[in-house]
Amino acid sequence: RTWLNFSRFSSFPCEVFTKQLDAHPPQQQHRHWAPICSGNPTNQIRGCDRYGCGSFGADRHGGKGKHAGVDVICSDGATVYAPFSGQLSGPIRFFHNGNAIDDGVQIRGSGYCVKLVCIHPFKYHGQIRRGQQLGKMLPMQKVFPGITSHIHVENCDHSDPTHLLTPDVPPLPQQDRRWAMVCAGNPTNEIRGCDKYGCGYYGAPRRNGKGKHRAVDVICADGSTVYAPFSGQLSGPVKFFHNGNAIDDGVQISGSGFCVKLLCIHPVRYNGAISKGQVLGRMLPMQRVFPGITSHIHIENCDHSDPTSNLERGKGH
Repeated sequence: RTWLNFSRFSSFPCEVFTKQLDAHPPQQQHRHWAPICSGNPTNQIRGCDRYGCGSFGADRHGGKGKHAGVDVICSDGATVYAPFSGQLSGPIRFFHNGNAIDDGVQIRGSGYCVKLVCIHPFKYHGQIRRGQQLGKMLPMQKVFPGITSHIHVENCDHSDPTHLLTPDVPPLPQQDRRWAMVCAGNPTNEIRGCDKYGCGYYGAPRRNGKGKHRAVDVICADGSTVYAPFSGQLSGPVKFFHNGNAIDDGVQISGSGFCVKLLCIHPVRYNGAISKGQVLGRMLPMQRVFPGITSHIHIENCDHSDPTSNLERGKGH
């Protein structure tokens, strides 16, 4: 049994609780669930890493199955809270092999039924209130090194819980959504132009015109300090060349509504939380591998969309 088997999550049947919905009509309930993990107030969902993607319906079993839950980012050891009030039942096992994350619990109540897995609850039975401490996040990195640590959250009827995870109070309008400066010495996140090796803008030709650049290259001198463009959870390492050359290193950041890979850098660490503007690592010696190139950080959105607008919004800040 592997990690990708989450779409067949458990053998415990669970139905939609229509009677409870009648007893607790939606207008009398919280419209959304409370934050589940400390350090993730918006219930940010895991993006993609080498083990797969955390969204509902993401591919499993080599594309033959679908993810029946969502993966809410949660650092190993973080405090876990009840998303709504209800009755606990458990334990819930998935791996059935006694590994370090094979634990979880079900909550049923307030018109909902959900399983939270890869956590250790303080108790498996009894009542719990919305926002009350439920347990602790288990050490996922011990079992899946480099994964974005997370709680697997699955509705008992296998419906999509994503809309319920949206916070009751959205981020404040004045919250700065622009990406911070990525490289010391390049405060406007200037993108590499063209040199003898090619061009750095999104969509630039690759492989003699047969491919396209699905990232942008932010100018960064060899050895420069690199900063986190936004707050999130680290995972890695991320390799591109897979040949052990001097620049074959990088890291992924998921959080704040974004998921991005920064390559050709050496991060200070590959896992854990990082804050926007915090030192992320150092630019690697690109000139050793590509003499005369405009040294740069390869920045690629996890969904291969264009990150240019996010980088431009950092200009002058």
